[in-house]
Amino acid sequence: MTLSTKHHRNIYCGEPRSADIGRELSVCGWVQRRRDLGQLIFIDLRDRTGVLQLAFDDNTSRDIFDLAMTLRSEFVIHACGTLRERSSKNSDLPTGEVELEVTSLSLLAKSETPPFEIVEDTDVNDTLRLKYRYLDLRRPDMQRYLALRHRAVKIARDFFDENGFYEIETPMLTKSTPEGARDYLVPSRVHEGKFYALPQSPQQYKQLLMLAGFDRYMQIVRCFRDEDLRADRQPEFTQIDLEMSFVDIEDVLEINERFLRRLFKDTVGVDVNLPIERLNYKDAMNRFGSDKPDLRFGLELCDISDIVKDCSFRVFSEPASSGGSVRMISVPGGGTMPRKQIDALVEFVKTYGAKGLAWSKLGEAYPNGDESFSSSYAKFLTEEENAAILERADAKPNGLILIVADTDDDVVFAALGALRIECAKRMNLIPENEFKFVWITEFPLFEYSAEEDRFVAKHHPFTAPMGEDIELLETDKKNCRAKAYDIVLNGSELGGGSIRINTPELQQNMFRALGFTDEDATERFGHLIEAFKYGAPPHGGIAYGLDRIVMHLAGLSSIRDVIAFPKVQNASEPMTGCPDIVDDKQLQELGIAIS
Repeated sequence: MTLSTKHHRNIYCGEPRSADIGRELSVCGWVQRRRDLGQLIFIDLRDRTGVLQLAFDDNTSRDIFDLAMTLRSEFVIHACGTLRERSSKNSDLPTGEVELEVTSLSLLAKSETPPFEIVEDTDVNDTLRLKYRYLDLRRPDMQRYLALRHRAVKIARDFFDENGFYEIETPMLTKSTPEGARDYLVPSRVHEGKFYALPQSPQQYKQLLMLAGFDRYMQIVRCFRDEDLRADRQPEFTQIDLEMSFVDIEDVLEINERFLRRLFKDTVGVDVNLPIERLNYKDAMNRFGSDKPDLRFGLELCDISDIVKDCSFRVFSEPASSGGSVRMISVPGGGTMPRKQIDALVEFVKTYGAKGLAWSKLGEAYPNGDESFSSSYAKFLTEEENAAILERADAKPNGLILIVADTDDDVVFAALGALRIECAKRMNLIPENEFKFVWITEFPLFEYSAEEDRFVAKHHPFTAPMGEDIELLETDKKNCRAKAYDIVLNGSELGGGSIRINTPELQQNMFRALGFTDEDATERFGHLIEAFKYGAPPHGGIAYGLDRIVMHLAGLSSIRDVIAFPKVQNASEPMTGCPDIVDDKQLQELGIAIS
C-alpha cells in the first residue's frame, strides 16, 4: 500500500537534531521496532547513520495510521513529515530530542521475520550470522566497522598520494612460484593443462615496477593464500602494499611511521608517539619469546641456564648444557592461583611442544615460613640454586615462577611466549585501550624446515641479507640476518617488509642458498633475473594487512567482523555455499577430470 508517491529522502535517519525542528523531512529505512500505544504509534526507523523516531497520533490521517499499524520489523518504508520536539527524550540516541510527525507514508518492501534480531552486540552464533550475512551487516556495529574500513582505505590513499606514490594495479592471474604458502590455482581454457595462480602478494610485480622507474608504488590489493584459517587469517585478504626506490631501512620505516600516526589519529583519535620503539629479532625472542611481542605488560622471559647447567636435576641440566635453554617468567600475584589452574598451565605449554612446566608458588608471607613456598622442582636443587633462581626472578609475596626447559630453544620460546600472554590474561595485566607499537628488525634470512629438510626463506627469496652477512649465505645460514622488518601492535603483526636484492648475482646466490639449481631458478623466476640485468635501483617496501589494522582500530579480536563477506574456518562461505561443484561441461572445456 502506498500513501505517498515520491521516495526521495532529503536527510538520513541519524542526522536530525533540535536545530532542525520545524523542517519538512523525507526519510527512508528499515523498521527497527514498532510500539503501539493505542491511539499513539511510535516507529524507530533505521538506516546506516542511526535511528529516528516516527510518530503517528491523533493528527495523523486514518489511512496513514492504519498503514503504520501493519508495519513489522525490517519492513522498508519511506516517510515524510515535520520534525518536532520529543515529549519523552532519549539521551542514549543522537536523535533522541526530536521525532518526525508523519504526514506521508509508503511501504516499499515487506520482510519475513528475520532469523535473529537486528541489534548491536548480538550473541547469535557466527555460523547463523554468516549464513544471513546481508542481515548481519544491517546491525549498527557492523555498519560502523565497514565505515571505519572505508575511512582507513581513504586515509591510506590520500597519505601515499601526498607523498608521491602512484597507485598501480597488478595482475590477479599470475605465475605459480611455489615457495611459501600454497597457491590458489586457476586452470586456463586456452592453454589446456596449464594454470594461473592467484597472487599471494604482488611481490615480484612491485619490484618490477621499481625496475620500470616508477620510484614509489602503492596499491590496495586483494591477495590469496591456501592455508589453515584462524581469527586473524582468511584465504582472501586485503593488503596496503607499497614499494620505494633508492631507499634503505630507515627511509621505509620513517615514512611508514608517519602513515601510522596519521591513520590512527584520523580514525580513532589515538596519538602514535614517534619514533616507534625498535627491537631486533634476537632481543624480541630472548625477552618475549615471540617475534610479535605484546609490550603492554611485562612478564619478560629470563634465562636461568647458567644457574642450573650443573645441577643434579636432569630436566634442567641437560637442556642447559646441550645447546638448549632453561627460561622462566615471574608472574606477580600468580601465587594466588589454585593448584588446578597451575596444572592447566602445564597442559597449556604442552600444546606448544614443551614436555612440561616447572613452577614455584610464593605465599603472602614469603619469604617467612615453610608454608609460604611450594614448588614442583625445588627439592631437586640445592639451597644455593633455588636462592639464585628466586633472586633472578625478583620474587615477591604471592608471586608465581614458571619454568620451561628444552634442548630446542624454539620450543622454549614458543611455550613461554604463549604462556606469558595466557598469564597476563588470567591476571588482568593487559591494559585496555592502549596501543603499543614496535618495529622488529634483523630477522633471520632463513629458517629450517624439518618437513622439507632444508633451509627456506623466512620471508621470501627476494629479501636482501644484511651487508655484513652476505658471506654467510653459503657458510652459516642459521646466523645470516635479513634487511627485514615487521610492524607489531599489541602482539599482532600489522605488516612486514624488507629491502630487496637488486643485483642478478646476489639473487642467483640467494636461489642457490635455498637449494634451487640454476635451471629451477630460471624456470620459476627467470623474468625477474632477466629484468635485473637492465639496472635495478636499490628498493624496498612493506605490506600491511588492512583487515588486521581495521580489526585493531575497531577494538575487535577477529578480522571476520571487518570483512563484508568472510569465509569460515574451513574456507567456505555459508551464505552462497561456495566452494561448490561445477558441471561436467565446464570441466571438459578446461580439460580437467575429477578423480
